[in-house]
Amino acid sequence: MAFRFEPILAEGIAQVSYFICDESAGGAAIIDPRPDADIYLQKARQYGVTFTHVFETHIHADFMSGARQLKARCKGSAKIFVSIEGDATYDFAYEPVREGDEFEFGQVKMMAKHTPGHTPEHLSYLLYESHKEDPWGIVTGDSLFVDSLGRPDLLGDEKTDELTQALFNTMREVFCKLRDEVIVYPCHAAGSACGPDIGNRLHTTIGYEKKHNPFMQMETIEEFKKAVQDSAPPVPTHYPKMKKLNAKGPKTFGHLPPVRSLSVEDFEKEMKNPDTIIIDTRDMLAFGGGHIEGAFNIGQRPILSVWAGWLIDTEAPILLVLPEDKDLEQVVTLLWRTGHTNFKGYLAGNMRSWQESGKRIKKLPQLSVHELSQNNGQYQPLDVRRDKEWQNGYIPDARHIFLGELSDKISTLNKKQKFAVYCASGYRASIAASLLQKNGFQNVNSIPGSFKAWKAADLSIENKSQYQKK
Repeated sequence: MAFRFEPILAEGIAQVSYFICDESAGGAAIIDPRPDADIYLQKARQYGVTFTHVFETHIHADFMSGARQLKARCKGSAKIFVSIEGDATYDFAYEPVREGDEFEFGQVKMMAKHTPGHTPEHLSYLLYESHKEDPWGIVTGDSLFVDSLGRPDLLGDEKTDELTQALFNTMREVFCKLRDEVIVYPCHAAGSACGPDIGNRLHTTIGYEKKHNPFMQMETIEEFKKAVQDSAPPVPTHYPKMKKLNAKGPKTFGHLPPVRSLSVEDFEKEMKNPDTIIIDTRDMLAFGGGHIEGAFNIGQRPILSVWAGWLIDTEAPILLVLPEDKDLEQVVTLLWRTGHTNFKGYLAGNMRSWQESGKRIKKLPQLSVHELSQNNGQYQPLDVRRDKEWQNGYIPDARHIFLGELSDKISTLNKKQKFAVYCASGYRASIAASLLQKNGFQNVNSIPGSFKAWKAADLSIENKSQYQKK
């Protein structure tokens, strides 16, 4: 029999939850679960334990909490434990946790530590061997990351200064005072927008972060505040709504959110609702070859969760076009993680059934980097990568609009212009190009391979040190 402490990574949203159990004691806990709870239940069955505790380090903004879902799946054996520090309130049944509260799971003891800054109620959990005084680890939620820290600006401008000061205090008075050998287990890895430039590793140590994390080395609030503000990535559009949803308590299902199989005729009927969003999850080349007019192309990769969160309202009715019908479970899981559960159905038989029914098909032209280079001046290159990617080099004469902000800035583009849309490798380019098509742009091309292909072809590159940003 052994004690288990295992990180569980959800790719795409780059979120890490933690499974804790002691086989000899028979009980298990989870910290910061995502909604697709099967992976946790499989762990419990593997070790022959039952969930008794479900912990949340804070009210999450970037993904849908799975606490209520897991509790429902456990049929009442588990209770949800949430922070009531910072006057946090919730609209569901919970057990309150305060600074200093302790929980034991066989050989391990967890102690709650209030670490505000990312949010007012934020808790971290110190990990101890039950018979020792010094902690061996700390679960830091969204307060301390590998090479980074949680952002303090998610509650609006009026709260940002207050939370920045709280985060500075947390860094100096909590984390910097822990022993160097304490292992740090954060809630996010590289790819999350919950902090700037989060490192690739799933865990680190306090000593390593003291030496390499610039935010732990700053001794004045002025320096800290400037660094936090200068490094903050754009706030994804779904974060404010997700935070409210998680405080209210997401709807629970006994399984994946239900999705009906629709014939071509029924699919067309659902399309008549002007609020309905069609998400086509096929590869960009398949989408370019032929798709249903008005569809978004967000390909079936883990990052689908993030871009659906950015671009599609969590309450919007959704129709799905899949690569294959067997892909339904994976696609629904990825959408569920960022709060999308209002599914009206999926097209049975995918695009093959649509084509064979003689329905109209829209194409999205694909332009190679060589064609773009040879026809210089005929197309306006549109770069939809993040600011830091753009600053490291871009296609000559390109205009830059980050994909997450394209919907808000689309009115600044000339619909009569010919656009060649690119990103790093083509995935985001196809999303952006489909968004432009959906909004009435007729002369849109996406660039397969995008900037990677441009560089591989040894074509000329500009950067900000040479030219003014367009």
